[in-house]
Amino acid sequence: EVVTYWLGSNPGKRPSGLARDESIVRVHLLPALADRPIGAVTPRDVQGLVLAWSAQAAPRTVHRQYGVLRAILNTAVNLDLIARTPCRGVKLPAIEQRESRIVTGDDLVRLGDALGPALAPMVYLAAVLGLRWGECAGLRVCRIDFLRSTLSVAEQRTRGRAGEMVKGSPKSQAGRRTLSVPPPLMAMLGEHLAGRGVTGADADAMIFVGPRGRPLDYSTWLHRSWQPACRAAALEGLHFHDLRHTNATGMVAAGIDVKTAQARLGHSDPRLTLGIYAQATSEGDRAAADLLGSLFMARTSAEPGQHRTRSEPSSSVGEGVKGGP
Repeated sequence: EVVTYWLGSNPGKRPSGLARDESIVRVHLLPALADRPIGAVTPRDVQGLVLAWSAQAAPRTVHRQYGVLRAILNTAVNLDLIARTPCRGVKLPAIEQRESRIVTGDDLVRLGDALGPALAPMVYLAAVLGLRWGECAGLRVCRIDFLRSTLSVAEQRTRGRAGEMVKGSPKSQAGRRTLSVPPPLMAMLGEHLAGRGVTGADADAMIFVGPRGRPLDYSTWLHRSWQPACRAAALEGLHFHDLRHTNATGMVAAGIDVKTAQARLGHSDPRLTLGIYAQATSEGDRAAADLLGSLFMARTSAEPGQHRTRSEPSSSVGEGVKGGP
């Protein structure tokens, strides 16, 4: 009864989030707790569930399932059905941050060729503009301004109940954004639409459609287009979201300020921009090593284990410090 109330209590919940929560409740919570009085659930019961989940699922999945259970029990507290939640002192498995794959320009060319002309621009929208899959799939002709070279993100396609695709708004208000688009990508989009026979008069037409001209379905796209293309491009295991990670990392590596990167990615918090998406690249790491070496080791010998003995001009860093190398 509490679960039923909780699932229907948030009118602002997105269809994809509601579908995920319903699945967790049906598969992982109700089989264990459905017939239990809400006041009979103890911290020991909750910890037992977490341990059982941890033996079968990844830590991130366990955290997601526990989060749903905790929200339901917090609702019971708010309804004065129980005095305090049993989600107290529960130990959860540690989450290891997944290292996203950073692709190159050559990777994008191979991937685009493998996807074919009907879908190839999607990989560039993700890597160059940082668009999510749902934002690419929900893009319409009216959102592209060829005169100003801009693209607006105003809606997206997501999975709802029973896997049904639904149209929705971006993840947050910050997700509604207008992005400047580089000329080569604008030209690619123009050629893509021309190849489909779509013009500016078709304002509501989708930019990307499936083989029968219908809006993209994620599951069909994933299994019939994306995964085969990744294998053909020698990029097996690549996630579409990795292209968005590549975009963020590229902006950080290029020295683009955090506020601009945050706005282009549609993040409401700049810490998300840096903490989750910005990964150090091998080129950036090498450049940092060379810079620090030139700053702090300019007076050392080029040969290992030897120090210069003659007087040399000191570098600006550490100048005046005695006893240095």
